[in-house]
Amino acid sequence: MTILMANLCPSIKMLYYKLFNVDVGLWVFLIVNLPDFRLAQIMIFAIEEINRSEMLLPNVSIGYQIYDTCSSRMSSMSATMGLMNGPEFAAGETCNGQSSIHAIIGETESSATVILSRTTGPFKIPVISHTASCECLSNRKDHPSFFRTISSDYHQSRALAYIVKHLGWSWVGAVNSDNDYGNYGMAIFLNTAQKEGICVEYSEKFYRTEPEKLKKVVDTIKKGTTKVIVAFVSFIEMGLLIDQLNILNITGLQIIGVEGWITSKSLITPKSFQVMGGSLGFALRKINLEGFSDYVVKAFWETAFPCTQIKENSSQYVINCSRYQDLLALKNYNEDVPEQRYSSHVYKAVYAVAHSLHSLLKCKEQEGCEKGLTIQPQQKPSSICSESCLPGTRKAAQKGRPVCCYDCIPCAEGEISNETGNLTQCPGEYWSNAEKNKCVLKAVEFLSFTEVMGIVLVFFSLFGAGLTVLVAILFYRMRDTPIVKANNSELSFLLLFSLTLCFLCSLTFIGQPNEWSCMLRHTAFGITFVLCISCLLGKTIVVLMAFKATLPGSNVMKWFGPAQQRLSVVAFTLIQVLICVLWLTISPPFPHKNMKYFKEKIILECSLGSTISFWAVLGYIGLLAVLCFILAFLARTLPDNFNEAKFITFSMLIFCAVWITFIPAYVSSPGKFTVAVEIFAILASSFGLLFCIFAPKCYIILLKPYQNTKKHMMGKNIF
Repeated sequence: MTILMANLCPSIKMLYYKLFNVDVGLWVFLIVNLPDFRLAQIMIFAIEEINRSEMLLPNVSIGYQIYDTCSSRMSSMSATMGLMNGPEFAAGETCNGQSSIHAIIGETESSATVILSRTTGPFKIPVISHTASCECLSNRKDHPSFFRTISSDYHQSRALAYIVKHLGWSWVGAVNSDNDYGNYGMAIFLNTAQKEGICVEYSEKFYRTEPEKLKKVVDTIKKGTTKVIVAFVSFIEMGLLIDQLNILNITGLQIIGVEGWITSKSLITPKSFQVMGGSLGFALRKINLEGFSDYVVKAFWETAFPCTQIKENSSQYVINCSRYQDLLALKNYNEDVPEQRYSSHVYKAVYAVAHSLHSLLKCKEQEGCEKGLTIQPQQKPSSICSESCLPGTRKAAQKGRPVCCYDCIPCAEGEISNETGNLTQCPGEYWSNAEKNKCVLKAVEFLSFTEVMGIVLVFFSLFGAGLTVLVAILFYRMRDTPIVKANNSELSFLLLFSLTLCFLCSLTFIGQPNEWSCMLRHTAFGITFVLCISCLLGKTIVVLMAFKATLPGSNVMKWFGPAQQRLSVVAFTLIQVLICVLWLTISPPFPHKNMKYFKEKIILECSLGSTISFWAVLGYIGLLAVLCFILAFLARTLPDNFNEAKFITFSMLIFCAVWITFIPAYVSSPGKFTVAVEIFAILASSFGLLFCIFAPKCYIILLKPYQNTKKHMMGKNIF
């Protein structure tokens, strides 16, 4: 069994014809292009190697035909039609219309391969290309029988964008060949570059037969501001572009290239090095094929120099080939002979056909590239539209320009930017520092014992408590005098005790809030003040009842004696205790971090929990205070030398005034000043009660003791 293979080469400039086991021995010598000659020889080498193998395709011989397309699409089409139609003259007794070609290796260029694949596709003739990398050929609908041994440009195009970003370039230019290879490859690069945040200053294209477009491309590069150019062009277009850049002396460029030209030594000259020196790109892996070097040297030597080898049994004249020849004498000699990057792909293409026929084709997953490559800054030029923003500043887009062009403005409060230039919002409990390059913990604010305001309030609280204790001691020492015994001394001592608690409860409002202090401060305040006002209310009722008792036939005092007075105080206080217990049970106060008043700091405060319960406590205190004020106001003119009613009236007037002004001040004061206002209200009302109720009595006891007698107590207008 014999299998026939075809190979289409772009510019070998020679034709070798071999059909099955018939050696025609015909050589037509024109101009030798060594790289393309090498690709043709690698196919022959692989086919002969397979034909000698006993393991692969045993009893099957592979033949081949090689056509020169002269880098022309028309020639490629003509060769393709010739392959499918078969030879014009065929030896043999029978002929049929079926094509004798089972597989085609080629073409080299993507555009020519597209034509070839679309022509052979309807006939299911497989085409295996070793260099056609255009992504368009991956479309199975348009190219159902196309295969290749080189990767698609989809991967290379994306990799070009990734390497540009890895090197820190965000402002590049783009040039591509105006054919399928360049257009599809550049489209993928531009799409990936946009996703990666890379800005493209210009994107130009030209073809080898369009000098005007080439001139436009060179002018664009010359006028552009970017120093990095991504050149997705073929080998021929790259040579033309470099020549023009050399002529105009356009240097200092960093060119990012593709596998089509990046490893070509023929493009490197002393002049072109100024343009493309330091170019980067992705190259195909070199693979040495055992035995091929000797094979191709022998074939090249016999082809390049004027010597012809025919069969030894032929009677024709034989010109012996010399071992020593001058390679420089060859016209268009190309020294890229050692380049073996594409050779292995031709070799693999032939073996792919063989293995597919043998049903042994297996795909081995390739390993990825090494990661973590670090490029030193001195090895690469800078190509950006705008410099990276310094820490503490952020990017502000320039109107009408790409996203890579921006101004750097200071970050707003609560925002930072680090070395990468990324804007970051500080988390809830953090705030930006002065340099706007780091998030730091927000300052925590609460009324502490160490600050001036806290010290002053603590002083007045302790001073009030101490003063109340001194009054209690004075009253205890003078407990047998008429002025102390008057109007129920028990209520007076209970009132002094409750006032002491009122002064001391203000201390619970100072310091860092915690769970226990939050529950204690409001409940202690509510209960102690109710106890205090209950005592005053009891004393006021005693005054009224005492006046009523002096009337003929009155018997009211027996209904409001000492026992009833104590019971009334306990009853009024228990109601407030019940309200506080319900408050602590249902929704107690708790420590809270308030970040609404100030963005740059955290206010540590006690949340009320149940707002209704808080206002119920205040409302009950206010109700008792108003009731006490009304009763005291009614009793202020009663005929008694030691009438406490008017002093209770003044004290309740001060108390109500303080707490009425407290409400708007409490609501409008921010942060720790809210606590300070509440403490001030507690201390002011406590001092008001202490001075209004007990100052007149202390004045008599200490400064006018002669009036502290029963006789004077029964007199008129002492006060």
